[in-house]
Amino acid sequence: MNRTELVDCHTHTTFSDGKSTLEENMRAAIQGGLTTIACTDHWGKPAFIDCSIEKDKLDVYADAVKAVQDQFPELTIIYGIEADWYDGCESDLVPLRSSIPFMLGSIHYLEEKSIDWDQDMRIWDEYGADGVWKRYADQWCKAATSGLFDSMAHPDLPRLFSTEGYAPTIDLNPLWDAMAEAAREGNVHVEINTAGLIKPFKDFYPCTDLLRRFAHAEVPLTVGSDAHSASRIGSNILDAYCYAYQMGYRSIDVPTKDGSWRSIRLENLTQ
Repeated sequence: MNRTELVDCHTHTTFSDGKSTLEENMRAAIQGGLTTIACTDHWGKPAFIDCSIEKDKLDVYADAVKAVQDQFPELTIIYGIEADWYDGCESDLVPLRSSIPFMLGSIHYLEEKSIDWDQDMRIWDEYGADGVWKRYADQWCKAATSGLFDSMAHPDLPRLFSTEGYAPTIDLNPLWDAMAEAAREGNVHVEINTAGLIKPFKDFYPCTDLLRRFAHAEVPLTVGSDAHSASRIGSNILDAYCYAYQMGYRSIDVPTKDGSWRSIRLENLTQ
């Protein structure tokens, strides 16, 4: 029996666009044998990020996370947010940085247009897949070197529509080289995100070629399910460990309540 410790560093609740409450997520984490779970509801400029925690409810969210920390002492529960990178986000995020132990960075919007919502394909139709990828990689590198984030979520998010008629025709390797270098230079973690396994392309974020580059650049990893319902808390986490091991990683990192890090050793893992 594999006794590798299981953690989930990317989860959502009804405070943003999740379907389950914090309490429901914690019960699912216990049932799934997790030791640590990070609460990372979306936060960003509400003018165009409509899935965000409401700005005047960020304190309510923080208090709710503290309440479940007290309610479920058998779990290590990390207070965090998934914060979007966009023009001017520094003024929104810098004041929060010191009070949030775990800030997960992501890019869901370019030019205030969604890149991962099939009901708003404006950016894809305007620039095409090649243009979206170039713009995304450029912004991703800026985010990774900004010093704002602890880990970068789903690094190759534009893959979402790659099987839906929006596959790039350019060679992505130079973009991925730049992303790996930016993550190394920015001293930021990157995430293996298991939600890609339930998307049409049915694979982890990031893809093998990109993860190999992160490994070669010695960029440390976090792992998360990106669960938007309690039923997916902890989903495929052990599979993600195996994937990391195959790419040469021998540990993954886990945030702690005080903002420091600890590591979980990966040993003799195969898928």
